[in-house]
This record gives sequence, C-alpha cells and structure tokens, in this order.
Amino acid sequence: MTYKDFSAEEIDAVMQEAWDAFHLYRKFSLKQRAAFMKAIAVELENCGDALIHTAMSETNLPEARLRGERARTIFQLNSYADACEKADWLAASIDTAIPDKVPPKPDIRKMLVPLGPVVVFGASNFPFAYSTAGGDTASAFAAGCPVIVKAHPAHAQTSEIVANAIISAAEKCDMPKGIFAHVHGAGFEVGKALVMHPHTKAVGFTGSYTGGKQLFDWGNQRKEPIPVFAEMGSVNPVFLMPEKLTASANEIATMYAGSITLGVGQFCTNPGIIIGVESEALQTFVHDLGKAIQKTAPAVMLHEGIAAAYKKNKDNALLQDDVHLVAESETSAAAETPSSVANPDSGLTGLPTIATATGQALLNNPVLLQEVFGPYAIIIRCKDMAEMIEVAKNLEGQLTSTLMATENDIINNDTLVEAVKNICGRFILNSVPTGVEVCLSMQHGGPFPASTDARFGSVGADGIKRFARPIAFQNWSNNLLPDELKDENPLNIWRTVNNELTRAAVL
Repeated sequence: MTYKDFSAEEIDAVMQEAWDAFHLYRKFSLKQRAAFMKAIAVELENCGDALIHTAMSETNLPEARLRGERARTIFQLNSYADACEKADWLAASIDTAIPDKVPPKPDIRKMLVPLGPVVVFGASNFPFAYSTAGGDTASAFAAGCPVIVKAHPAHAQTSEIVANAIISAAEKCDMPKGIFAHVHGAGFEVGKALVMHPHTKAVGFTGSYTGGKQLFDWGNQRKEPIPVFAEMGSVNPVFLMPEKLTASANEIATMYAGSITLGVGQFCTNPGIIIGVESEALQTFVHDLGKAIQKTAPAVMLHEGIAAAYKKNKDNALLQDDVHLVAESETSAAAETPSSVANPDSGLTGLPTIATATGQALLNNPVLLQEVFGPYAIIIRCKDMAEMIEVAKNLEGQLTSTLMATENDIINNDTLVEAVKNICGRFILNSVPTGVEVCLSMQHGGPFPASTDARFGSVGADGIKRFARPIAFQNWSNNLLPDELKDENPLNIWRTVNNELTRAAVL
C-alpha cells in the first residue's frame, strides 16, 4: 500500500494541533502520562498477528524476530512509563532561602519541564522498537511532549497500524487532540517541513549519517535552533589484544561470525572493523573467521534499496588498494528463505563477506572507515601496538568500541585503552556489540558522527531528558509551585534538598 505525501497545509494543521495539545498535556500528571504509555503497550499487543504479518511483508524480517521486537517495544513503553512516574529524570532540586545571609539567599527550586512538540523519524531496520511507538516516541510522551511521527516509507503500512494503536490509546486515556500525529512522506520535502516548522521543538532520528546530518543542519538553520538527536552511522571497532587473541582466536572468530551476520548485518552496532597486530594468532583468527563466514548462508535484506547499497559499498571497499577478500558465503540460502532471494545474485540478498587490509592502508584511505551496512567486516592487520594506537586515534566517534582482552592486556596497554574509550558511547569487554539492552545504564549514542549529541541516547530513562529543559523557580510560594517541588513532596519522589538526596519533606 502506498500513501500520499502530506502537503504543506496538512503539515501546518498537524503542527498547530500538536502545539495546542502541548499546552494541555504538559500539565498532565506523571501518573497520567504513565497510564497513557501503558495503554499504548496494551493496544500494540492487541494488534495481534495482523501487525506481525504486515511487518513481515514490508521488511522481509522473520516472524520470530518481529515478535521479539514487538515484545521489546512493549517493554520499552512500560519501562518509560515507570521511569516517568518515578521521576528521577526530572532532576528536582531545592535550595531553601537563608534570609539572614549577606546578601540574602533566595529560595530556588529547579526541575525539568517539557520542550514542546517532538518530530520522530523512524528507522528502517527496526519497524517497532526504533519507529512509530519506539524509544523516541515513548521518551517524548514521558517528558510531556506531543509527538509527530514521520512514517518510514519502507514500512509505511506497519507504521500506520502502530499509529492507529497509539491514537486508540490516546482516545481511551482522554488525551488532548493532537497529542499524536502520523505523517507520510517519501521525499525530503516533508521531513524538511516538519523540522523547520516553528512549533517543532525537538527531533529524534535513527538512520544514516546523510539523513541525520541533514536534519541536524535544518534544525540549526532555523530562526530558533532546536535540538536534533540523531543516531547515525558507526563501524563499532573491535580491538583484538595479543594475550587474549593467542589464547582464544578460534572462540573469538566463532563469536564474531555470528555478530557480523546477525540480522543480515543490518544493525547500527554491527562490528564492521576488527583490528589486531600481525601474529600467528591473528592469522588463525582470520582463517577461522573466514571459514565460519563461508558456512553462513546469505539471507534477504530489508528491501532492495538497502541490498543495493550494501553491494555497492562492499564492492567499493573491496576495490580499494591493499584490500583483499578473505572469504564470502559459499552456502546456499536456508530452505525457508523466499525463492526470490535463494541465489546470491538476487536483488535482495546480503552475501556475508570478510576482507582484510593493513593498518597503513586504513590510515591512508578513509573509504575503509565508512560503514558498510550489512554482513561485512574488514580485518585490519597492524604491524605493532604503536600502529594499532594510531589506528584507534584515527577513528571517528562510534556507538560502541570493543576490547577482546585479558586483564594483563588492559593493564599493559593503557594508551590504547584510553584512545579507544575516547571514541565511543558504550565500551565493551570480551563480548559483541550487537544487542542493546533496555535499561537505565545503557548508552546508545556516542561522539559525532555516531550521534549528534553524545550526552544522551535513545535507550533508557535518561533518554527522557532529551525532550525537556531546566527551569528554576525563585521565591515562589509553596501552594503555587508544581507538585514536584512543593515542600511536602506529595509525589514522594527523590529530590536534592540543600545538597542532600532525599524523599523527605522540606521542613
């Protein structure tokens, strides 16, 4: 099913409704916001098999993956609801007056308040968890902001079903008209109009560097610049430390063959660059990883556009000087794979591929640092630890960085460890980057260009802070203050009162 792009007039009407809704919704209690998000989770579950089957037809993702992703999305909505009501994210603080101080100290109380309507651009590779009812939408609702979702054209019908679930929840919870809107648009004009609209106060985006950077630029070109929280490209480097590699080359190769090809490599945390020092152990790793990749069947990608981009970028990487093919899949597609993609020449197939190059080749050629979105990784062979450090310092910001290392490896290579830590949002030891746990401690974002703001990510309760701003109330009487800041603490939330974290009332 195709949907007509929204016109400028339709977008203006949507944004005006969202602006009107904002002035009502911002006054809703934390409990009411939480109830709304939990109602969305119920409606999403109630969509049943029809939602799963629609998503399967639009994305080529398998049923089990989509059922798991819907469950994760429901969990996200409920966890953001709980975090919203718990209110730690509000960062409420109170400094009571000291009248006899010279000069007198006033009563000052601070908390976060919602920014206003938030425009969300969903990801193509996660039709539920990072899309219409995903983390950006949930955290914006938690913050007290209306949401306008621009449907991803790669799964527009799926997005429409989820949007209707949100609208149904809004009606059942007596939310104001305009609390949520769903906009279609295949071209950049719709996206630009949404970002540039004066009622838009923030943007959430998950996708390519090109798309995210464009939204970021538009957001900063406005008369009133707005925050654009974009999660963009990342090659998620893995550093193979000598002692660990010598002890576990085969084990690591097996682990990373699975990570590189998980979901046909269509994860923003896919490990695209693996770096080690020339040694017999590294040769063993390259050999074993290549053998594992040869045995990994090709699989269908999300759509022809992504598959074509993968082949183009992979082929371009393999054409670079001093880049050599290690292995590619030599295994037939699984029996359950649709016949349209059963052979490697299919326009939808992602062929698992491993390449290798020297450290110097990478340092001389920025093409090798570019994300190849799919089941591909390049192994970089450094001549020594000094070159490995140079490679680490040459990398841009990443969502993740991984060390495969023993304790001795880490203790003896502090310069490298610090260089790798400096470029990432999530620093992993002896595991794989694929898989993003939904919890408070997760950081899904990193230094530019992994994301446009390394301080915040789209996963975990801290994500709510993206769509709020601090405001300080000075010398307000207790009965006029928001409940979050009143002396008696009627919400029983944690607050910092005169430099002490407490739930106690202000005496």
